[in-house]
Amino acid sequence: MFTGIIEAQGRVLKTVVASSGGALEIKLPSGWTPALGESIAVNGACLTVTAFSNGAASFDASPETLEKSTVASLRPGMAVNLERALQSGARFGGHIVTGHVDGKARLESALRRGEFTALRFSAAPGIMADIVAKGSVALDGISLTVSAVSENGFEIAVIPHTLENSTLGAAKPGGLFNIETDILAKYVRKSVAHIPASRITEDFLRENGFF
Repeated sequence: MFTGIIEAQGRVLKTVVASSGGALEIKLPSGWTPALGESIAVNGACLTVTAFSNGAASFDASPETLEKSTVASLRPGMAVNLERALQSGARFGGHIVTGHVDGKARLESALRRGEFTALRFSAAPGIMADIVAKGSVALDGISLTVSAVSENGFEIAVIPHTLENSTLGAAKPGGLFNIETDILAKYVRKSVAHIPASRITEDFLRENGFF
């Protein structure tokens, strides 16, 4: 499990993409010595370390990962966001992030608003069903708060620190990002799917333990 608090950025060294799956080699930050089998979120996708040597880690990517995420589009020289799995007892700074990417979101626009930058994304209807205003979403592994929602898109307000310490700082309209919606929203939606919408009120949610 991860929290969406990016620890560092790595650099892609090698990529292999095929219909049967893919592989990555990424230069890790100085001092990182992951164990074989350890999980690391690479741009939000949970990948397993299969080899480590000279500061570089290798990862395999399943066909499902290649289809759902942007891993297949990574190229040597590109920067990627990195987060190691949460340790027991560690400070929980973001939100629950599983590293199981739901799909891709497209950056539609970027607008500077004072010290903040408003980024607007579009996403498929199935993904938008789990996005709510003031809720959490992970984009390329970054825990972010949704500031506004429309029928086919959403907006986030990004602080300078996040822009400077993640790949969002180089984001351009038209770019694709791995998106993972809040796991709690998914469970809530599934648990009430059989209930008519007219019955799902604030009182109903409170009585059933959602508040």
